[in-house]
Amino acid sequence: MIKEKSAVLPVNEFNQPDKGVSLTLDAWRRLKKNHMAMAGLVLVIFFILISVLAPVLPIYSYTEQVIDHQYLPPSLTKNAGQLYYERTLGQMNALAEKEKRDLNQEELAALEQIKYRIANETAVINGKEVKVHERRYLFGTDYLGRDMLARVIYGGQISIAIGFVGTITSVLIGIVLGAIAGYLGGKVDYIIMRIVDVIYGLPYMMLVIIFMAIFGRNIINLFVALAVVSWLTVARVVRGQIMSLKNSEFVEAARSSGASTTRIIFRHLLPNTLGVIIVFSTLRIPTFIMLEAFLSFLGLGISAPLASWGSLVGHAVDGMNLYPWRLFFPAAAMTLFLFGMNFLGDGLRDAFDPQGKNKF
Repeated sequence: MIKEKSAVLPVNEFNQPDKGVSLTLDAWRRLKKNHMAMAGLVLVIFFILISVLAPVLPIYSYTEQVIDHQYLPPSLTKNAGQLYYERTLGQMNALAEKEKRDLNQEELAALEQIKYRIANETAVINGKEVKVHERRYLFGTDYLGRDMLARVIYGGQISIAIGFVGTITSVLIGIVLGAIAGYLGGKVDYIIMRIVDVIYGLPYMMLVIIFMAIFGRNIINLFVALAVVSWLTVARVVRGQIMSLKNSEFVEAARSSGASTTRIIFRHLLPNTLGVIIVFSTLRIPTFIMLEAFLSFLGLGISAPLASWGSLVGHAVDGMNLYPWRLFFPAAAMTLFLFGMNFLGDGLRDAFDPQGKNKF
């Protein structure tokens, strides 16, 4: 009976099996040693989970309006009724002090009426009768009495989706065109790169603004507008990587074995540029979120009742002195997420570049 020989693994100087390590696993090991990058990864995962799980979280509806609860400040201990009463009492006292008098009978009666309403007023929400004044707004409310916590969480859904969808779309377009231009060269490379140069010469934000003005303000048009001219840099990066690899030995071996051009590009060349593409993608996500925030500030972003972090910040700027919580919470959420993405992107760049200066 013939026995099959088991595979013999190479050994190191200590006569121990020396197992090979893939580029991805090696990059992950280096990434884990980068504490800032891991902190960024935790932040990004946290925000994504909160956004994805928003429909099942115990928060109020982000579209529900309670006019009596306009501009209520954030509070951990007081409910909406207490804040509403204190605000009304403060306004009456300020008016009486300005007129140098005490509260009159009409004002006192109005305060008693408010107390009664706070204690007894109900509303039917999602098929249930609830006392609306017993709500607690951890992030305060906006100018329509909507819960800012819910607005920030659902705004994160839109902003993160714009960042990821815009990046994925632009990266896919850039990968295909850049890989084709870099591998085929000649007239194909010339035509694609001249198209890239022409679009590069046009003002980027002006193109996006014109696109949104012509086709209307909705989330699909925003995705298309941001992605349609964002593939240029990706195409150039991928083209350069492909050109540096297309004459390598493994590509010559693939050609000799009869592999088609499509197979060589997508099965041999692109996997070897994956590290650069991943790093570039993580650094593009914050760019898309900032672009959307800029468009929202100009009034060309997300339309109501939907909101993004950018639109929440844009709407809060006018009253930031009187109602700072409307600006602080969406701005803080966007800042933390952008910091997390930038730390993660920098860490991935160092992890996929073992010969770089930042070694761990």
